[in-house]
Amino acid sequence: MVLPTIRQLEYFISAAHLGTFAAAAAEHRIAQPSLSEQINVLERSLEVPLFTRTSRRLLLTDAGKQLLPLAEQTVTDMREFSEWSRRMRSLEEGTVSFGTFNSAHLYLLTDLIRDFHALHPNVRIQVSGLNSAEVADGVREGRLEAGLVQLPIDDRELELTPSVFTDQAVYVSRNPEHTSSPVDIRTLAARPLILSEARWSHDDPLRVSLLERAQREGIALQPIIEVEFQTHALELAAEGVGDSLVSYHVGRRLMAERGLTWAPLDPPIREHYAFITRRGGAISPATGAFMRLAHRVLRRIAADGDAADGGGAHAVEV
Repeated sequence: MVLPTIRQLEYFISAAHLGTFAAAAAEHRIAQPSLSEQINVLERSLEVPLFTRTSRRLLLTDAGKQLLPLAEQTVTDMREFSEWSRRMRSLEEGTVSFGTFNSAHLYLLTDLIRDFHALHPNVRIQVSGLNSAEVADGVREGRLEAGLVQLPIDDRELELTPSVFTDQAVYVSRNPEHTSSPVDIRTLAARPLILSEARWSHDDPLRVSLLERAQREGIALQPIIEVEFQTHALELAAEGVGDSLVSYHVGRRLMAERGLTWAPLDPPIREHYAFITRRGGAISPATGAFMRLAHRVLRRIAADGDAADGGGAHAVEV
């Protein structure tokens, strides 16, 4: 049996309610022979007659009477489905599914979520703050549609839009003498150092870069304290416990509030960020729009940082 089309069901419903093919054809603005032929095709596909044709009006057969409520429900469901699809495409509804590094809320997520919600108030927003490696796993496994991560990551099964934002690691101290000039790896090893990402020390790009520099110089880099979050390390530095390293934009506000000074590393360590999606996977219109707005907000953040502090970070057009 060939399944009926929605158009055939609509013609059938009109003919059943109006009583003639002519009236039904007029309602749908088509020629009567065309509508009659579609009803005939419907009856042949179902292998039952739906109307008894009389000289004055159409009468539903028993099969036609049983089909009518089913046809009406089917047409209603398809119209609702079409409307739902339209709302999804127009971003009237939907869900953002996005992951990013856990310190993004300090300078990115509040403005981004606020602005997106103002533009699309009926779209649900689900943002997970995770380590970049966990974001990559979430996107790869389909638990997240997309993410913003710090490179490098394991990019198996992932599509990257690289260098959408670039930050730099800076050396932070309560003692202005410690930040009077760029800090090299030997100076760093001699200072009382507080490092973050204690749990992810083997995967954290900054930690990996520092370890490689120390190994090349034949020295050991041993922090006196290790904590999980960069903001916690900064709080300890502000209390004079030791010096620390932080991504410029993560620490920018807290450094200003707590009177901390900073200096670049020598040579500098740049931190590159990328959007990721699952290779061959589709993202919803809501998540796609969220990513585009995120990129605009990152460009604004970079421009503000350059204006205020002489170039802490920059965003790149994609």
